[in-house]
Order: sequence, then C-alpha cells, then structure tokens
Amino acid sequence: MTTSTGGVCVVGSFMMDLIAYAPRRPEPGETLAGTDFVQTPGGKGFNQAVAAARCEVPTSMIGRVGQDLFGNQFVHALTIEGIAHDGVIRDESTGTGVGLPVVTEDGQNSIIIIPRANLRSTPASIAAQREVIESAKVLLLQLELPVEAVVEAAEIAHAAGVRVVLNPAPYTPLPDHLLELCDVVVPNEVELASWAGVDAEDRDEVCAAADRLSRTHDIDVVVTLGSRGVLVVEQGRRATLIDRHVVEAVDTVGAGDTFCGQLCALLASGENLQAAAVRANAAAALAVTRRGGASSAPTRDEVDAFLVDSSTIPTAPDGKDQP
Repeated sequence: MTTSTGGVCVVGSFMMDLIAYAPRRPEPGETLAGTDFVQTPGGKGFNQAVAAARCEVPTSMIGRVGQDLFGNQFVHALTIEGIAHDGVIRDESTGTGVGLPVVTEDGQNSIIIIPRANLRSTPASIAAQREVIESAKVLLLQLELPVEAVVEAAEIAHAAGVRVVLNPAPYTPLPDHLLELCDVVVPNEVELASWAGVDAEDRDEVCAAADRLSRTHDIDVVVTLGSRGVLVVEQGRRATLIDRHVVEAVDTVGAGDTFCGQLCALLASGENLQAAAVRANAAAALAVTRRGGASSAPTRDEVDAFLVDSSTIPTAPDGKDQP
C-alpha cells in the first residue's frame, strides 16, 4: 500500500496478543485453569493505528515485524484496516513481538510483553521514513520501542511542524528533551503518579501533578483515569474532568490505545483537545465492552450512536461545570 498523507502517523510496536481469560491471576507456583483463549494482533502502536483508522482518518504506521507467520498476519491486518504500511520493516533475523495478557472476570488485565523485532527499531530506521512522518498532521508515539527511536521520530515531526502526541506507556523515566518535543502527553493515572511520586488514587494529587507537568514543559496533558473518566489540562487553562461512561467491562485490553488513537485522529481532523477527548473517552468506553485489543476499537459511526444515548459534561476537578 502506498503511504498516505495527512492524518495520523503512528510510530510504534507490533505484539501478537495471546490472551488468556481466567477467574483470577494465578498464585506463584500455581497452575490455574482458564476459561477462554484469544489470539489477536496487538501492541500499543498497532492498536492505536487501528483505532485512528476506524475514525475514518488517513493513517500510516512505522515499525518492525518479523519474517514469520505473525508478521504476515500483521501486514494482512494493516491492509484490511486501510493503514498505509510502507514504513513497516520485515526483520529477517528477529521474530515479531508477542504479548501475553491475562484477563480476569472483572475485565482487568495484566500483560507480559516480549518485544523482539520492536527493539531493533533504531534512529536510522526511523529517519529513513522521514517523509511519512513529515506528511502527517499528528504523530503518535508510545514507549514499546527503544527511546532513542522515539526521540528521533519526535525530532523529525517537531521540526516539520507536525503535532507530536506521546502516550508514555509502558512507564519509563523520560529524557526532558523528548517532552520538549511533545505537544500533548497522554499518560494514565498510574504512569503520571510514577513520574510525580504521588498517590494515583488521590484525584487532587493527580490533578496537581498534571498541572505541574503541563507548566514545566509547556505541553497539554490528558490523563486517562479508567473508571473515573479523563482529566484534560491545557496550557494556561483550568483543568477539566470529563466524566466516565457507565458500561459493563468485559476486557480492558487496548482501551487506553483506543483512546489515544481516536484522540489523535480527531485532532488531525481539526477538533480541539477537549472535544477530541470527549469522543475518545466514549470510544474507550465502548472498547471495554468487547474482547481483544485492536479488534475492540469502535468505528466513527458506533461512537456517534453511543453518544446519542449518553452524555458527558466536562467539569472542573472540584465538581463545578465548565462554562
């Protein structure tokens, strides 16, 4: 497929998810019988690219898979989703990344990842895809690739005036230089709390930490709070809390990725940050009602229909409605 222009470029990971469903997580040394098993293409980068594409925005992806069966399946999936993938390299010496999520009866998940080919992404391999990055309106990054490759992508986009959005997951200490290249950072409350050394369950502390991050690095910060909604901190503006949607969670794998992918697609379409966060919040709520990672991401029409039947009123963290 030829490379698309405009829209969203995702520089990120591919992980074939081998998902085990079980009543609970096993104790050390215990063999526990599960209830189901699903194999589905995943990885934060791939999940986010699918979520963006399903928002009907041109989407391209840069990354690395193996010359193996899993790699073939990813290339096929990218084609089916209409995601431009000229920037996806087939690595001859290392296999495609693998993720091993365990999903419990309450829909919560924990995941072991084996990155494999993802770790062979280098600044040079990213720089070779400069034109793909520069042609986008929004660049979306995560941290399942080596940090130096992520920095290279951010530098290229920043220099070209492309909006840079970073989902700092999985958590790792970040160089200040990377944050200086970003326009929007989208952590969850645990990742933000790890950065700031605060209690992830204390909404006031999380809000204060997000405000400090925004002011220190002159960036917008969007904090996903799971069942508590979404916190939006725009530079120079009062923090806004977007309320949760009440749904029955089946599987939370990929919900954060759905949020990030749709947020970036909406930003690329010209939505402001708060409006984009409202719709992305609805998309993530829909995603947790379905099994799988990328496969759970809803389409634009599905989000539209969901929002007709529900509403989210942005409020200040102190509970007062925003004007």
